[in-house]
Amino acid sequence: MQNYSLEPMKKNKLKDKAQFLLDTAGIEINGTRPFDIQVHDERLYKRVFSQGELGLGEAYMDGWWDVEKVDDFFYKVITAKLQHTIQKDWNTFYELAKAQLFNLQKISRAFEIGQKHYDVGNDLYKVMLDKRMTYTCALWDGVNNLDDAQEAKLDLVCRKLDLKPGQRVLDIGCGFGSFAIYAAQKYGVSVVGVTVSKEQIDLGNVMKKNLPVDLRFQDYRDVNEKFDHIVSLGMFEHVGKKNYRTFMKVVDRCLKEDGTVLIQTIGSNISLHGASPWTNRYIFPNSMLPSIQQIGKSMEGIFTVEDWQNIGANYEHTLLAWFENFDSHWEDIKDNYTERFYRMWKFYLLSSGGSFRARRLQVWQLVLSKTGIPGGYSRKRYLMTNGRNNKSHDSEIGKKTEPN
Repeated sequence: MQNYSLEPMKKNKLKDKAQFLLDTAGIEINGTRPFDIQVHDERLYKRVFSQGELGLGEAYMDGWWDVEKVDDFFYKVITAKLQHTIQKDWNTFYELAKAQLFNLQKISRAFEIGQKHYDVGNDLYKVMLDKRMTYTCALWDGVNNLDDAQEAKLDLVCRKLDLKPGQRVLDIGCGFGSFAIYAAQKYGVSVVGVTVSKEQIDLGNVMKKNLPVDLRFQDYRDVNEKFDHIVSLGMFEHVGKKNYRTFMKVVDRCLKEDGTVLIQTIGSNISLHGASPWTNRYIFPNSMLPSIQQIGKSMEGIFTVEDWQNIGANYEHTLLAWFENFDSHWEDIKDNYTERFYRMWKFYLLSSGGSFRARRLQVWQLVLSKTGIPGGYSRKRYLMTNGRNNKSHDSEIGKKTEPN
């Protein structure tokens, strides 16, 4: 990794250095293509070289630069590995040190993510998400709209768990209750969901109607009941590496001996110790993405891995659909937010979309059992081939049963 000292460089030299680096990604400063960066404030170069990703994100929020296609810009930057060439600033080292020294996801801090991200406003999530209010990666195999893509993901989860009528399921990080409601409606199970967001609970309780769904404002570590199956979709990112083992022990404690677990999480190709300073400050406080190594170590001696599937290529399409909804409905909700919030949310959704397109980030679905399923796990997947919905030749696990 190269570090560029700021002291001997004048402003024009920093701009030249920036263009030299961007050349490797095929990006031109103030160029005419949709992925070319448009610089409105020349102070941008010093800010980015001294503050890295934090400076880049904050400068975008402040209107110092724009780009027509934010996702394309980040796809090209990440593919060219430019994020590794900019020196890390004090904020980066400070955040990494905090994550190493302290348990940022301990129970006393567990509800911060709910307050700062998930409680930002149900009006925002209503216009951005699908009709079921599912805030996790959808499955875009053979479908072309967000509602169907999210339903395909929820149904895949239900079939992987082999849900049967009358079973009891725990949903850790239940969000607005999309999985819980779907599983209760389509598979006849009862679901207990826990979340650290009061706003999600309030809306979820309206959406569930009279279904056997119990949504609780509760930290996962406080659950101590037995369930036939346990699911966690998009919550493991908030657990933190110091608590991965605790999470697995809680799941083990709450799972019946013959039960199965499905964990869906965004994952990193390398082992990290915390989130980027910009993401930690503005989007997901006290969060981090796990690696394969970290997940494997956390469940060693506790669970048997029955299946591990990567559906990460679907997240780019999900994020772009969310942004399209958010952007097209901005006029309807903007009185409750600021223009800086709009730019922050746009940066979050589209830069993430570029990251998933570049395969810097993954989405894993793990199916776990306590001691191994006798005879092995017969999985049911959708395979991606030329955009068509090709079903695998594996035998089906469970047939969908409508509740009486």
